[in-house]
Amino acid sequence: MTEPQDSKSKSKARYSQFAQGYVTSQTHAKGDDLERLVEIAQPQPEWEMLDVATGGGHTALKFASHVRHVWATDLTPKMLQAAEKHLRGKGIENVNFKLADAEDLPFANGTFDMVTCRIAPHHFPDCARFVREGARVLKSGGLLLVQDHVLPEDAEAARYVDDFERLRDPSHNRAFARGEWMKMFTAAGLQVEHTEEIVKRHQLIPWAERQGNSAQIIAQLVELLKHAPTAAASWLQAENVGTPDANFVNHHILIAGRKPI
Repeated sequence: MTEPQDSKSKSKARYSQFAQGYVTSQTHAKGDDLERLVEIAQPQPEWEMLDVATGGGHTALKFASHVRHVWATDLTPKMLQAAEKHLRGKGIENVNFKLADAEDLPFANGTFDMVTCRIAPHHFPDCARFVREGARVLKSGGLLLVQDHVLPEDAEAARYVDDFERLRDPSHNRAFARGEWMKMFTAAGLQVEHTEEIVKRHQLIPWAERQGNSAQIIAQLVELLKHAPTAAASWLQAENVGTPDANFVNHHILIAGRKPI
């Protein structure tokens, strides 16, 4: 098991190196999932919002026009700088940026109407602690809204899929199945109001190259797709494996939990 500080150091190093790629990544910048997050949240003009592990700043950007103010945080200074440059370049003035650990948020209890975190918790060494922190900084009645990789409930398939993701990005700590997310939200005192799953198809080579993968690593990823056990293969839905057009899917959960009044 990787030690928490080792995992965080690895994330900082990798996302310092690839920060700009995540600003320009179409997977992160666009997609129906961003619209869907807004539909689920129903943000209000007076809301104070926190976007945890903002990455390229895409979620903060999407919500900025719907709320009064957004704090966007990230563990990685270069990523945060890239996100700020991105949003300032678009004339966004109601977003502030702050270095912060998702598992130790530097905000007082009951500060925010909504906390978001998109396509990041699989990097956290202690995801349950992040969920508790998100709940802590919410006002009564506030909403924690998370999007992240989700794994199949079958344990063997889940391990295989998680290993596939980790080979491409060693800072990937682990993803979770829907049932595990439900338990984390409930344990943090949140009432789960909504869950859904979305499926994203990725071209294997651009997906791997965004993390600087070598030809050797890409070849290993291809082998994992070729030889996936039945349940994992069904989950990954790989196509054109062994060609330049090789592609596969990963699954994301959208989960929203309300802090009781």
